[in-house]
Amino acid sequence: MAAVTEAPPLAPAPRKKPPRKRGRLVPYWLLLPGILWLIVFFALPMIYQASTSVQTGSLEEGYKVTWHFATYWDALSEYWPQFLRSVSYAAAATVLCLLLGYPLAYLIAFRAGRWRNLIMILVIAPFFTSFLIRTLAWKTILADNGPVVHTLNNLHILDLTNWLGWTAGDRVLATPLAVVCGLTYNFLPFMILPLYTSLERIDGRLHEAAGDLYAKPFTTFRKVTFPLSMPGVVSGTLLTFIPAAGDYVNADLLGSTDTRMVGNVIQTQFLRILDYPTAAALSFILMAAILIMVTIYIRKSGTEDLV
Repeated sequence: MAAVTEAPPLAPAPRKKPPRKRGRLVPYWLLLPGILWLIVFFALPMIYQASTSVQTGSLEEGYKVTWHFATYWDALSEYWPQFLRSVSYAAAATVLCLLLGYPLAYLIAFRAGRWRNLIMILVIAPFFTSFLIRTLAWKTILADNGPVVHTLNNLHILDLTNWLGWTAGDRVLATPLAVVCGLTYNFLPFMILPLYTSLERIDGRLHEAAGDLYAKPFTTFRKVTFPLSMPGVVSGTLLTFIPAAGDYVNADLLGSTDTRMVGNVIQTQFLRILDYPTAAALSFILMAAILIMVTIYIRKSGTEDLV
């Protein structure tokens, strides 16, 4: 009988070296510049403004922290019309941006074809000039003797806007309508870009499947396209409403004393009246109000997948 030979014992598997502790720290080192940036240019100014809002004194005598929280109530009780005006103007501009931006974003995503890149360049073209120049251009567009006002007069549209309180007489400048137009124009790209990104992600086969199930185009849009584009809608409305509520350039250049927003009040308190506690308190009230509204809006929208 042949001798049975035993197989040589298997060599033990080489042990894997545990990852170096230094390698684990690499992500934190990469995050360090951004964290330092937020601390220096966001957290520290916020803390400084918070301390300023509870100070008392004057510019000549100096300001001291006395924990005077009554400044918040005084600022809110005196300037609540500007707060309501800011929210209403920002909401109106956001709705107009959504109504104008959604069809254009839909066109770019599904119908533009080879013209897509050109249309996208036209959308972001306003960013090639300064915010101030874009706003000043609307003073020429909405001039009293300009073609826009002349056309609105001939169509009797100004009669309706006068009845609604958006314009006064035969003028559009220095009215709420002019401010809302400026806000809509300046922040429209912030609505279109998230909408386009969200619509482009939609699988075209879903539209084909809806057509195979005999769904009409409007039904396909209502049941498929719009629900899937909700992340873009939420992102676009937030990117439009938040900066519009704190804007002061459009109200300053296109409006009047009757159309001042809270941003104009904060600017005046900081730079002209030099009442730093009131200006800081107004800033925190505005920030808190926007934060509450945004939180409620995100929860009610039913989506947290923001573009």
